Amino acid sequence: MTVKPQPQHNHLLAALTPDVQSRLFPYLELVPLPLRALLYESKRPMRHVYFPTDSIVSLQYVMENGASTAILVVGNEGLLGITLFMGGESTPSRSLVQSAGYAYRLPRRRVKEEFDRHGQLLMLMLRYTQALITQIAQTAVCNRHHSIDQQLCRWLLLSMDRLSHNHLTMTQEFIGNMLGVRREGITQAALKLQQLGVISYARGLIKVLDRPKLETLSCECYGVVKRETDILLHYLPQHHVIASADSIPTTTLRAS
Repeated sequence: MTVKPQPQHNHLLAALTPDVQSRLFPYLELVPLPLRALLYESKRPMRHVYFPTDSIVSLQYVMENGASTAILVVGNEGLLGITLFMGGESTPSRSLVQSAGYAYRLPRRRVKEEFDRHGQLLMLMLRYTQALITQIAQTAVCNRHHSIDQQLCRWLLLSMDRLSHNHLTMTQEFIGNMLGVRREGITQAALKLQQLGVISYARGLIKVLDRPKLETLSCECYGVVKRETDILLHYLPQHHVIASADSIPTTTLRAS
């Protein structure tokens, strides 16, 4: 029997005080987020803020020729739709579900009403926005200066940090689209990780066998984002220390 996701499965919602929750939770709507679903489209009006519970959403910038690259990922650590409380009504990027699951959405009017109270939600959202800015800046640096192998390691680690479970449904082609590289590059990078004993890959199933080594093989960009996120978002559970000992549980990523 499938357990219905609760608002507290999103760490930001869980961190709110009971009085703030009592004002917001009655207006939350649980919605399914199927793989590749579009939540926001470029330059279209935004009507809701989304709080993922067990899904991951990527913000992508799409070029005129149709090519796209993910600039950040959002999961159960926060929310999607910062533009709505920063004064805008639309975004130049699009939001695409990269790992299926659920999210709670809140009408923009309710978000703005609570934000304008200048209370706890405002402070949490501003700190979360700063964490996103760090992720965007580090992604830009990573895409410019680091190899596809390192980018794949970074992306796998960021994705795992934002899931409440250990399965990720995704093709290698889709991963390539996220990173803005060809599928062949992802295939070669995944093969190297398999040969090093970091992952196993068979019949579309990827298992991470050695997370500490995966962190070591990643560039410094993952560490920068992880440390800054931990500092700013003090409500997050501390699952592990970067490149820590081998007590970290095995994580499984499923590719279709």
